[in-house]
Amino acid sequence: MRNKILLITVSLLTLISFTRCSDDNEFKEVKVTPVVTFYSPDNNRNVILQSSATASLYFEWEKATAEDNGLVYYDVLFDKVDGDFSNPLFVVTADNKGISTGASITHKVLNKIAGLAGIASAEEGSIKWTVMSSRGLTQTKAAAESRIINLTRIAGIDAPDALFLTGEGTENGGDISKALTVKGLEGGNEFEIFTKLLAGKKYYFVDSKNEARRTFSAEATGKTFKENTDGATVKNDGVYRINLDFSTGVYTITEITKLSLFFCPTNSLLFDLDYKGNGIFEGQGFVEFKQESWGRDQRYKFQMEIINSSGQSQTTQWGTKNGTDSAPGSADEKAYFLIKEVSVNQWDDKWKFMSDIDMATAKIKVYFQADNEYTHTVEKVN
Repeated sequence: MRNKILLITVSLLTLISFTRCSDDNEFKEVKVTPVVTFYSPDNNRNVILQSSATASLYFEWEKATAEDNGLVYYDVLFDKVDGDFSNPLFVVTADNKGISTGASITHKVLNKIAGLAGIASAEEGSIKWTVMSSRGLTQTKAAAESRIINLTRIAGIDAPDALFLTGEGTENGGDISKALTVKGLEGGNEFEIFTKLLAGKKYYFVDSKNEARRTFSAEATGKTFKENTDGATVKNDGVYRINLDFSTGVYTITEITKLSLFFCPTNSLLFDLDYKGNGIFEGQGFVEFKQESWGRDQRYKFQMEIINSSGQSQTTQWGTKNGTDSAPGSADEKAYFLIKEVSVNQWDDKWKFMSDIDMATAKIKVYFQADNEYTHTVEKVN
């Protein structure tokens, strides 16, 4: 009996010991060596960044090892020249899901990192980089402290996925939750908004309504914009058309002094449309078609008077996006009423009123809004 008890005790102790060893093996951190040698790019390499989506720079380093001879993972850390990588500006995982001893990093990403380091668009500045080797929770920074890379940023600015207008000088005030959506144009690099601005009060653009956001402001010249929180102002209360081209950093703002219904047969303006807010203009007036030998002419489009970025008065016109020489089959033909900016002349790019608008009061709305194509509506009032 005593031998059986002894055998059971020894078995339990062996099992406990084995379990402890298994636990130790399961939770034991695997040490990794630091990267000792960097191969490329060379220290103090000068790189002029390009806007091409395929332009890239290859970072390469010597292999590190893990004490269990298993896989080692790598990250490239970037920081300001006076930083210590404790809170890096940006981290890029090595190629092949982190296990390669190299990383191909696009110029667009490097341009973003340079911006985070405070280097202005089209300007030259320096950042530094190092490599972190890791296995599980164990991370080891490269033995060599870092290397410097000198970057000349792209003239343009990395375009955001979305853009909003906010600030005390805007229609909805400085409440970021009520920021106005700016329309993204085809190609992804340009944004545009038709809106009212208040004189002397700041406005600026953001890429998010959350706290973590990029901010963009027009420069004092009113012809370029930069990624900063300075904000901008206008001299006059008014309605403005604003365009931001992120590929070039060009900022275009024009004041809209009048939008009117242009009646082609008489080459004249019938009535004005007032700005109602949120990109909407509205007006109403009496419409009488012009009697011609072949019938009654009902062609129309819109005329806009602006003050351009050079401070000069200018006339522009807005007409049909989809060419037509007939009246709409119904007021619900959405494609028929779409508008675009056109050349200034009497007859081209026009629409035709529906027949019931003749000798009646028409209410017209023009929509320059972010969530839909620019369009307009025509409604008979009486």
